[in-house]
Amino acid sequence: MNREELLAAIDEKYAAIGQDANVHLSGLLHAEPMKYWDFIQLDALLGLQTQRTTLPDEMVFLMYHQINELLFKMILWEMGQVSHTEDIKPEKFVMHLSRISRYFDMLSSSFTVMGDGMEYEQYMKFRDTLTPASGFQSAQYRKIEIASTELINLIDYRFRKTIDRNTPYEHAFEHMYWQVAGKNYETGEKSKLLTNFEDKYKVELIEFMKEYNLVNLWTKFKSLPKNYQEDKDLINAMRHYDHTINITWVINHLNAAKKYLGDAAATGGSDWQKYMHPRYQRRIFFPELWSTEELENWGVSNLDGCDKI
Repeated sequence: MNREELLAAIDEKYAAIGQDANVHLSGLLHAEPMKYWDFIQLDALLGLQTQRTTLPDEMVFLMYHQINELLFKMILWEMGQVSHTEDIKPEKFVMHLSRISRYFDMLSSSFTVMGDGMEYEQYMKFRDTLTPASGFQSAQYRKIEIASTELINLIDYRFRKTIDRNTPYEHAFEHMYWQVAGKNYETGEKSKLLTNFEDKYKVELIEFMKEYNLVNLWTKFKSLPKNYQEDKDLINAMRHYDHTINITWVINHLNAAKKYLGDAAATGGSDWQKYMHPRYQRRIFFPELWSTEELENWGVSNLDGCDKI
């Protein structure tokens, strides 16, 4: 675009919103040029790390989880572009799924940063100051799950037959698989881990469930024309996404936790091994894209590498 075309485009842009382009150009004349540290808000970003102890390795733990949350935000950003695009084509669907999978590939391979990057003695001291907080309480991760699949696939496996599309959202929320991390189903009593989380995010998450009820990735895929649903690249991207999040990332997270905790309870008090391991809760976003054998072996080591057809 040459200078004249550029100025004409600027005039057109501001005229469309009832603004005088000359005023904005005049402002640009006096504006400071953009700097890297201003663009990424570096001072604010680096000021978000506040330790609760004097133990140096707490900073590793803190920053690692902040990085995770930034990646979760990137993932949700990509998911929204799939879910809210009308008549989406396979190529665009695959593009965003591939981006998300790369982010989760980073997350999956990053556990050595935490697993090998902290002294055991330091971790076992500063972790007590975090009680009853837990990574379980990441609302962004819950949103990723909700935006990925139909709610029935996130319901505790024991209760799925009692829940259908007519079930109230509140009832579905109370039977999500992760409730087992802090709920006694016999008494209904909830741990402080869970009540703190729900006080902060329950209303927001239920609204998110409503928003993604018909536009989650799985429903979106099933609404595509038949020939799109048979696109091999799209199917492989869906399977890789499902496998990476629900097996690779989870198992790596589990193994990193085992290195420090052994059989001890998590800071939130949850039975974290049964809550996390895919063979117990069988979190599968896209069940119809897997064979009977693959479904039966979900979370078992011989499924590794089976994310493509």
